[in-house]
Amino acid sequence: MSDVVSYKDLGLVNSREIFRKAVDGGYAIPAYNFNNLEQLQAIITACAETSSPVILQISKGARSYANETMLRYMATGAVQMAREMGSDIPIVLHLDHGDTFELCKSCIDSGFSSIMIDGSHLPYDENVALTRQVVEYAHAHDVTVEGELGVLAGIEDDVVAEKSTYTQPDEVEDFVKKTGVDSLAISIGTSHGAFKFKLKEGESAPPLRFDILEECEQRIPGFPIVLHGASSVVPEYVALINQYGGKMEGAVGVSEDQLRKAAASAVCKINIDSDGRLAVTAKIREYLTNNPGEFDPRKYLGAARNELIKLIKHKNEAVLGSAGKA
Repeated sequence: MSDVVSYKDLGLVNSREIFRKAVDGGYAIPAYNFNNLEQLQAIITACAETSSPVILQISKGARSYANETMLRYMATGAVQMAREMGSDIPIVLHLDHGDTFELCKSCIDSGFSSIMIDGSHLPYDENVALTRQVVEYAHAHDVTVEGELGVLAGIEDDVVAEKSTYTQPDEVEDFVKKTGVDSLAISIGTSHGAFKFKLKEGESAPPLRFDILEECEQRIPGFPIVLHGASSVVPEYVALINQYGGKMEGAVGVSEDQLRKAAASAVCKINIDSDGRLAVTAKIREYLTNNPGEFDPRKYLGAARNELIKLIKHKNEAVLGSAGKA
């Protein structure tokens, strides 16, 4: 795509102001990943009805799946849809886990208002250099940038890591200063995907490392911190999937109590992807099993969309505290 599009012309905002309000207000902005129309409709409907700011997240894989040009118009449609619902909620279009400067530049040029450059797999100095390169280009277009220190275990689209590496608090101040990032994703025990922890029967998921979070807060006071891999892997959906032919034994996530605690701190953005996938898959499996003669995608995708709206409203109201903050 050769033409350059500003996110402002699409009705989008960057994350700077909504993060400032979230840090001051002790809540977190929801960042929901989407790949298709029904997911996007559900996110906008739920956030408009709960009056919550929202970050629409697109991974590298989702951008390839949906088509970059289509996504631009979907984002424009999302803004218009919210307005027609009588809601002028702030909407950010964000690249999740960008891994190259070229990808980040392409997203900025096609209308993204926020970018994540994930150099966490690189040696520290290389992460700094890559992140700084992205920041310089993004800030020239008034686009905000999220960097990452520390590595989350798990699998999410093209992001794969066998084990976590906790963020080192003594690096965060230097990283923020050298790169100029607007927010920082840290690793305190969350992980990607629906199988976040390998637990024996009767064991509970380990608590998040709030000691690391608190030390990072002390070193960069008031700076926006981001949590990735923060799905709760809702047991109700796992049970439905397994009941209707799925195989997801051992799927477990981060407890909502832990996420509520994080949202009340300097964590001002919480990423949720797997929970949305589980809700959609659970309802599609249930619907098709109970209606074996149905072949109209609107029926089973509609049921999935309705469940996703319900899930997102719950997250905004009871977990992140973002409801009513638009």
